[in-house]
Amino acid sequence: MIELTIGSLIAMRSWSSKLSAIGIAAAIFMFLTTLSFLVTTPNVGEEAGFLLKDLTLLGAAIWTAGEALQAETGTAK
Repeated sequence: MIELTIGSLIAMRSWSSKLSAIGIAAAIFMFLTTLSFLVTTPNVGEEAGFLLKDLTLLGAAIWTAGEALQAETGTAK
């Protein structure tokens, strides 16, 4: 349910860049939490590949956060 809510907030960018920025911040927090499993879970081993996908998603969320914040402040190119 949380992921659907975050996804819905991100998708609202066309209507409200502020709500989208909130959703993106939540997504960044979620991906950072998931990536913390790499260092807190003993014997991750071969399962690390499944967690590393979140590194790419974290980068995309950070990129999108920058775009949403630019749109909110009116400095978009």
